[in-house]
Amino acid sequence: MQPLLPFLIDFDGVINLYGKPAPFSKEFFNFIEKHKIPAFILSNSTLRTNSDIKGFLRKHNLRSDIPIMTAVDAALKYVKKNYERVSLYCIDNVKKEFEELIDNDNPQAVVVGDMVDGWSVEILNEIFRKVHNGADLVAMHMNRYWSPDENKFVLDAGSFITAIEYATEKKAALIGKPSPIYFHTALQSLGYSEETSFLMLGDDLELDIAPAQNMGGKTILILTGKTKTPLPADLHVIPDFIANDLFEAVGVLKTFYSLD
Repeated sequence: MQPLLPFLIDFDGVINLYGKPAPFSKEFFNFIEKHKIPAFILSNSTLRTNSDIKGFLRKHNLRSDIPIMTAVDAALKYVKKNYERVSLYCIDNVKKEFEELIDNDNPQAVVVGDMVDGWSVEILNEIFRKVHNGADLVAMHMNRYWSPDENKFVLDAGSFITAIEYATEKKAALIGKPSPIYFHTALQSLGYSEETSFLMLGDDLELDIAPAQNMGGKTILILTGKTKTPLPADLHVIPDFIANDLFEAVGVLKTFYSLD
């Protein structure tokens, strides 16, 4: 029997739906465990760490031993490798992870995540001045917008980081999706090489499906999160499979891996 290809799973919009587990989450994780599918949870969130996601899974009695990485975890690893002093713009509980590296007066880099309602013209000008004066710009992710609840969308960090890039004529080092670095790190954490093919389950055509396909992976688009039907007629990114929910995703896994 051939080894199963690694399975990368997005978190928000797939497992976590506005603070609650998605329908059929337990059946989904039970299937992965039963068939020993090598899985890895990837989250582009800069509002939580892998410990926060593990806490969510334990709280809802879901399997919590699957490896997890958020954009915060990946950014911290990148910053520790490349800098001694950084200025950080994100929510307070994430700042604690970078505490020993923070130097707002003389940073080598400015690291930007999401600040929820903390964005302001003053904050943007502060980031601009630091980058304009020589600091590198590091983006935890480049999400354009996100949905704090089912009824609205709001601008995400990527929109503000793009403004800083334009003003300073400097390109941010991107850590989270759709950066190939993020996917490669997950594969390496599972013990695979960067060239290994994989299956990606996600709700975002731009951040999940397209980059996975660009790396040679197969994809499942799930319609419980950001992407809704009907899909645009001029869609340039065509997922390999589409699932309405995690129950249908399990059906795709059975077909893809030839499992019962």
